[in-house]
Amino acid sequence: MLLDFTTTSPRDAYLWMISTIMPRPIAWVSTISVDGRTNLAPYSFFQGVCANPPTLMFVPVNNRQGEKKDTIRNIEAVPEFVVNLVSHDLGLQMSQTAALLPHGDSEFEKFGIASTPATTVRPPRVAAAPVSFECSLDRIVHFGAGPLAANVVFGRILTVHVADAMLSPDGKPDPIKLDLIGRMGGEEYTTTRDLFTMERPD
Repeated sequence: MLLDFTTTSPRDAYLWMISTIMPRPIAWVSTISVDGRTNLAPYSFFQGVCANPPTLMFVPVNNRQGEKKDTIRNIEAVPEFVVNLVSHDLGLQMSQTAALLPHGDSEFEKFGIASTPATTVRPPRVAAAPVSFECSLDRIVHFGAGPLAANVVFGRILTVHVADAMLSPDGKPDPIKLDLIGRMGGEEYTTTRDLFTMERPD
């Protein structure tokens, strides 16, 4: 099969991309508006960028009407956010926050998700998240226009919270204990519990 993405609709291109670029880690991003209303939404176009300076990125695409989502609107007004990682036991709540709520409604409140104050930024973090990255906005890079156009958010990592219970005896994160989930195609997910090792060349 050969797909010509130069003539493929954005929706079809999106479906092919999410069904082949996987597993994808999930950024469960909390933001806050100027008037203090919180927002929490998941994004699976997400990755670390570099360690010098410590930077990550995630990508909220425009909605079906071509409008920016609350996450982007909030970050443009209050340039801080928290990327919470999603363990298996938080999967259902994470999925619920993908629902389209009226502008300004808080997913924390709507779905009963406990929050806790962040240390260095204004948006709260998910209290039960095994790992949370508190970030300040570095830049937003826009790709395309209209529905599914991308807003690539780069964040400078300021503070990282790692639950003590997620650490191995050597003090490092244990992927089995973290039990993070990743997005596959459609409605399928995977976890970090299925491990194998390969020796890297020197």
